Amino acid sequence: MRHATIYAGGMPTVLLIRHGRTRANADGVLAGWAAGTVLDEKGREQAAALGLRLAGVPLAAVVSSPLERAVETADLMLTAAGTTPPRHVDDRVAECRYGDWTGQSLKVLAKDPLWKAVQAHPSGVVFPGPEGEAMTDMAHRAVAAIRDWNERLGPDAVFAVVSHGDVIKACLADALGLHLDQFQRIMVDPCSVSIVTYSPHRPFVVRSNDTGGDLSWLAAKRPGRRGRRRAADAPVGGGAGR
Repeated sequence: MRHATIYAGGMPTVLLIRHGRTRANADGVLAGWAAGTVLDEKGREQAAALGLRLAGVPLAAVVSSPLERAVETADLMLTAAGTTPPRHVDDRVAECRYGDWTGQSLKVLAKDPLWKAVQAHPSGVVFPGPEGEAMTDMAHRAVAAIRDWNERLGPDAVFAVVSHGDVIKACLADALGLHLDQFQRIMVDPCSVSIVTYSPHRPFVVRSNDTGGDLSWLAAKRPGRRGRRRAADAPVGGGAGR
Protein backbone atom coordinates (compact mmCIF):
# COMPACT_ATOMS: atom_id res chain seq x y z
CA MET A 1 0.00 0.00 0.00
CA ARG A 2 1.30 3.46 -0.89
CA HIS A 3 1.74 5.97 1.89
CA ALA A 4 0.39 9.49 1.37
CA THR A 5 2.92 12.12 2.45
CA ILE A 6 2.71 15.85 3.00
CA TYR A 7 5.88 17.91 2.65
CA ALA A 8 6.76 21.31 4.12
CA GLY A 9 7.96 22.77 0.83
CA GLY A 10 7.16 22.80 -2.85
CA MET A 11 4.47 25.46 -2.45
CA PRO A 12 4.65 29.05 -1.25
CA THR A 13 4.54 29.21 2.52
CA VAL A 14 3.75 32.45 4.32
CA LEU A 15 4.49 33.24 7.95
CA LEU A 16 1.84 35.71 9.06
CA ILE A 17 3.49 37.56 11.96
CA ARG A 18 1.66 40.04 14.13
CA HIS A 19 3.80 42.92 15.41
CA GLY A 20 5.03 42.82 18.99
CA ARG A 21 3.15 44.38 21.87
CA THR A 22 2.78 48.15 22.04
CA ARG A 23 1.82 50.45 24.88
CA ALA A 24 -1.54 50.91 23.15
CA ASN A 25 -2.08 47.13 23.28
CA ALA A 26 -1.18 47.04 26.95
CA ASP A 27 -3.45 49.99 27.74
CA GLY A 28 -6.42 48.72 25.73
CA VAL A 29 -6.32 51.48 23.11
CA LEU A 30 -7.16 50.98 19.43
CA ALA A 31 -4.04 52.37 17.75
CA GLY A 32 -5.02 51.90 14.11
CA TRP A 33 -2.94 54.15 11.88
CA ALA A 34 -1.97 56.53 14.73
CA ALA A 35 1.59 57.77 14.25
CA GLY A 36 4.17 57.07 16.94
CA THR A 37 2.78 53.68 17.96
CA VAL A 38 5.94 51.68 18.65
CA LEU A 39 6.79 48.52 20.56
CA ASP A 40 7.04 48.62 24.33
CA GLU A 41 9.78 46.73 26.19
CA LYS A 42 7.76 43.51 26.17
CA GLY A 43 7.11 43.87 22.44
CA ARG A 44 10.81 44.33 21.70
CA GLU A 45 11.59 41.20 23.71
CA GLN A 46 8.93 39.30 21.78
CA ALA A 47 10.35 40.35 18.41
CA ALA A 48 13.89 39.39 19.38
CA ALA A 49 12.73 36.00 20.70
CA LEU A 50 10.90 35.35 17.46
CA GLY A 51 14.07 36.16 15.51
CA LEU A 52 15.97 33.48 17.45
CA ARG A 53 13.29 30.95 16.52
CA LEU A 54 13.70 31.92 12.86
CA ALA A 55 17.50 31.62 12.82
CA GLY A 56 18.48 29.37 9.93
CA VAL A 57 15.13 29.66 8.15
CA PRO A 58 15.84 30.74 4.53
CA LEU A 59 13.27 33.50 4.15
CA ALA A 60 12.84 34.53 0.53
CA ALA A 61 11.53 37.93 1.64
CA VAL A 62 10.03 39.86 4.51
CA VAL A 63 7.01 42.00 3.67
CA SER A 64 5.79 44.42 6.31
CA SER A 65 3.04 46.89 6.92
CA PRO A 66 4.35 50.46 6.70
CA LEU A 67 3.26 51.22 10.27
CA GLU A 68 6.07 51.76 12.76
CA ARG A 69 5.28 48.86 15.04
CA ALA A 70 5.38 46.38 12.14
CA VAL A 71 8.61 47.76 10.66
CA GLU A 72 10.23 47.75 14.11
CA THR A 73 9.16 44.15 14.69
CA ALA A 74 10.66 43.10 11.36
CA ASP A 75 13.92 44.94 12.15
CA LEU A 76 14.37 43.36 15.58
CA MET A 77 13.31 39.92 14.34
CA LEU A 78 15.83 39.88 11.49
CA THR A 79 18.64 41.28 13.64
CA ALA A 80 18.14 38.48 16.16
CA ALA A 81 17.87 35.90 13.39
CA GLY A 82 21.12 37.15 11.84
CA THR A 83 19.70 37.19 8.34
CA THR A 84 19.11 39.84 5.68
CA PRO A 85 16.44 38.72 3.21
CA PRO A 86 14.96 41.23 0.77
CA ARG A 87 12.67 43.70 2.57
CA HIS A 88 9.45 45.13 1.19
CA VAL A 89 6.78 47.47 2.56
CA ASP A 90 3.23 46.86 1.35
CA ASP A 91 0.33 49.12 2.28
CA ARG A 92 -2.08 46.30 1.52
CA VAL A 93 -1.09 44.45 4.70
CA ALA A 94 -1.36 47.56 6.87
CA GLU A 95 -3.84 47.90 9.71
CA CYS A 96 -7.53 48.43 9.03
CA ARG A 97 -8.39 52.12 8.95
CA TYR A 98 -10.64 52.49 11.98
CA GLY A 99 -11.59 56.10 11.27
CA ASP A 100 -13.05 57.91 14.25
CA TRP A 101 -12.41 54.86 16.45
CA THR A 102 -8.65 55.40 16.17
CA GLY A 103 -6.97 56.21 19.47
CA GLN A 104 -10.01 55.42 21.59
CA SER A 105 -10.20 53.09 24.57
CA LEU A 106 -11.64 49.65 23.81
CA LYS A 107 -13.73 49.95 26.97
CA VAL A 108 -15.37 53.07 25.56
CA LEU A 109 -15.78 51.57 22.10
CA ALA A 110 -17.49 48.50 23.56
CA LYS A 111 -20.44 50.77 24.45
CA ASP A 112 -20.82 51.99 20.86
CA PRO A 113 -23.72 50.29 19.01
CA LEU A 114 -21.30 49.52 16.15
CA TRP A 115 -19.29 47.29 18.49
CA LYS A 116 -21.91 44.52 18.31
CA ALA A 117 -21.75 44.56 14.52
CA VAL A 118 -17.95 44.36 14.61
CA GLN A 119 -18.28 41.27 16.80
CA ALA A 120 -21.11 39.49 14.99
CA HIS A 121 -21.30 40.89 11.45
CA PRO A 122 -17.93 42.45 10.54
CA SER A 123 -18.59 42.00 6.81
CA GLY A 124 -21.21 44.75 7.09
CA VAL A 125 -19.06 47.21 9.06
CA VAL A 126 -17.65 50.45 7.71
CA PHE A 127 -15.80 52.38 10.40
CA PRO A 128 -17.08 55.93 10.97
CA GLY A 129 -15.41 59.09 9.75
CA PRO A 130 -13.90 60.20 6.44
CA GLU A 131 -10.95 57.79 6.80
CA GLY A 132 -12.99 54.81 8.00
CA GLU A 133 -12.57 51.60 6.01
CA ALA A 134 -14.95 48.72 5.38
CA MET A 135 -13.72 45.50 6.97
CA THR A 136 -14.44 43.66 3.71
CA ASP A 137 -12.13 46.08 1.87
CA MET A 138 -9.40 45.43 4.42
CA ALA A 139 -9.82 41.68 4.02
CA HIS A 140 -9.81 41.84 0.21
CA ARG A 141 -6.64 43.93 -0.02
CA ALA A 142 -4.79 41.74 2.49
CA VAL A 143 -5.71 38.46 0.84
CA ALA A 144 -4.87 39.91 -2.59
CA ALA A 145 -1.45 40.94 -1.26
CA ILE A 146 -0.65 37.44 -0.01
CA ARG A 147 -1.68 35.88 -3.33
CA ASP A 148 0.37 38.48 -5.21
CA TRP A 149 3.52 37.77 -3.16
CA ASN A 150 2.98 34.03 -3.67
CA GLU A 151 3.17 34.63 -7.41
CA ARG A 152 6.13 37.00 -7.21
CA LEU A 153 8.27 34.80 -4.97
CA GLY A 154 7.48 31.43 -6.54
CA PRO A 155 6.29 27.97 -5.52
CA ASP A 156 9.20 27.10 -3.20
CA ALA A 157 9.34 30.38 -1.29
CA VAL A 158 9.04 30.68 2.47
CA PHE A 159 8.39 34.31 3.31
CA ALA A 160 7.16 36.42 6.20
CA VAL A 161 4.48 39.08 6.32
CA VAL A 162 4.60 41.30 9.41
CA SER A 163 1.17 42.77 9.89
CA HIS A 164 -1.70 43.35 12.34
CA GLY A 165 -4.29 41.34 14.22
CA ASP A 166 -7.42 41.91 12.16
CA VAL A 167 -5.48 41.68 8.89
CA ILE A 168 -3.98 38.31 9.82
CA LYS A 169 -7.34 37.03 11.07
CA ALA A 170 -8.87 37.96 7.72
CA CYS A 171 -6.13 36.07 5.84
CA LEU A 172 -6.56 33.02 8.07
CA ALA A 173 -10.32 33.09 7.61
CA ASP A 174 -9.81 33.12 3.86
CA ALA A 175 -7.37 30.20 4.07
CA LEU A 176 -9.82 28.24 6.21
CA GLY A 177 -12.70 28.94 3.83
CA LEU A 178 -14.56 30.92 6.49
CA HIS A 179 -16.85 33.86 5.88
CA LEU A 180 -15.45 37.10 7.26
CA ASP A 181 -18.28 37.13 9.79
CA GLN A 182 -16.57 34.17 11.48
CA PHE A 183 -13.10 35.68 11.69
CA GLN A 184 -13.66 36.83 15.27
CA ARG A 185 -13.33 33.17 16.27
CA ILE A 186 -9.61 33.36 15.45
CA MET A 187 -7.05 34.60 17.98
CA VAL A 188 -3.84 36.35 16.89
CA ASP A 189 -1.61 37.44 19.78
CA PRO A 190 1.26 39.96 19.60
CA CYS A 191 4.32 38.50 17.83
CA SER A 192 2.52 35.25 17.11
CA VAL A 193 3.24 33.26 13.95
CA SER A 194 0.50 31.75 11.81
CA ILE A 195 1.66 29.63 8.87
CA VAL A 196 -0.24 29.01 5.65
CA THR A 197 0.99 26.92 2.72
CA TYR A 198 -0.74 27.50 -0.61
CA SER A 199 -1.20 24.49 -2.88
CA PRO A 200 -2.74 24.68 -6.37
CA HIS A 201 -5.96 23.24 -4.89
CA ARG A 202 -6.33 24.89 -1.49
CA PRO A 203 -4.42 26.58 1.32
CA PHE A 204 -3.26 24.54 4.31
CA VAL A 205 -3.28 26.30 7.68
CA VAL A 206 -0.23 24.71 9.27
CA ARG A 207 -0.12 26.76 12.46
CA SER A 208 -2.16 29.50 14.06
CA ASN A 209 -1.28 31.94 16.85
CA ASP A 210 2.00 30.15 17.63
CA THR A 211 4.08 32.05 20.19
CA GLY A 212 6.72 29.48 21.08
CA GLY A 213 6.83 26.44 18.83
CA ASP A 214 9.83 25.08 16.92
CA LEU A 215 10.16 26.64 13.45
CA SER A 216 13.31 24.84 12.34
CA TRP A 217 11.34 22.53 10.03
CA LEU A 218 10.94 25.52 7.71
CA ALA A 219 14.62 25.15 6.81
CA ALA A 220 14.06 21.60 5.52
CA LYS A 221 15.10 20.72 1.98
CA ARG A 222 12.41 21.37 -0.60
CA PRO A 223 10.89 18.33 -2.38
CA GLY A 224 11.12 17.81 -6.12
CA ARG A 225 8.26 17.99 -8.58
CA ARG A 226 6.83 14.66 -7.45
CA GLY A 227 6.84 15.69 -3.80
CA ARG A 228 5.21 18.97 -4.77
CA ARG A 229 2.29 17.13 -6.33
CA ARG A 230 1.84 15.02 -3.21
CA ALA A 231 1.99 18.08 -0.99
CA ALA A 232 -1.00 19.56 -2.78
CA ASP A 233 -3.21 16.80 -1.37
CA ALA A 234 -4.52 16.61 2.19
CA PRO A 235 -3.24 13.50 4.00
CA VAL A 236 -6.13 11.05 4.45
CA GLY A 237 -6.59 10.31 8.14
CA GLY A 238 -4.54 13.32 9.17
CA GLY A 239 -1.05 12.07 8.36
CA ALA A 240 1.95 11.51 10.61
CA GLY A 241 2.84 15.17 11.14
CA ARG A 242 6.11 16.90 10.39
